[in-house]
Amino acid sequence: MDIEILPVGSLGANCYILNCKTTKEGVVIDPGDEGERILDVINDKNINIKYIINTHGHYDHIGSNEEIKKALNCDLLVHEDDYEMLIDPKLNLSFYMGNTKEGLKADVSLKDNDLIKFGNLGLKVLHTPGHSPGGICLYNEKNKICITGDTLFYGSIGRTDFEGGDYEEIIKSIKEKLLVLPDDVTIYPGHGPKSSIGLEKQINLYIK
Repeated sequence: MDIEILPVGSLGANCYILNCKTTKEGVVIDPGDEGERILDVINDKNINIKYIINTHGHYDHIGSNEEIKKALNCDLLVHEDDYEMLIDPKLNLSFYMGNTKEGLKADVSLKDNDLIKFGNLGLKVLHTPGHSPGGICLYNEKNKICITGDTLFYGSIGRTDFEGGDYEEIIKSIKEKLLVLPDDVTIYPGHGPKSSIGLEKQINLYIK
């Protein structure tokens, strides 16, 4: 698996481009902004993008959905509990940044334990509500990686003070869905540097 990390937009949301080295088929996760830059990387690496995946529905993670989808003609995936967030500027918070335009609808609504396949690879959907109702993490057991969106960060956790957020729920999600993964699983969060499950067990004061 090849992983490209692109911090995009004013909030530096991490956009991930994953691809199968054998087949060159891949996915784009959280294209929050700078769509042209994301497309340049995809084209330079000659990746055939099968899906756009949103880990949740906040504007800084979905802002370039439409641009990427239009350019690549691929399906957009989001958890069913965040489906409405993609199309409602108030729910995805873009309204408060001056955007009143209805967003792009998802083609596929995901559920817990769904498997997203591309090339010879797969990502297991872990429903981790708390930052948003439909927040998800994406786990690949073979390569020992987990894309954690805004659920779990290096030394921190996602905010729960937005509409649909719940502090007790995000802690439950982390403990029941993420901390049960092997310690050597590398986590790739929605903002900031990568970490590991084992390291977070040691340093993260929210979950110790």
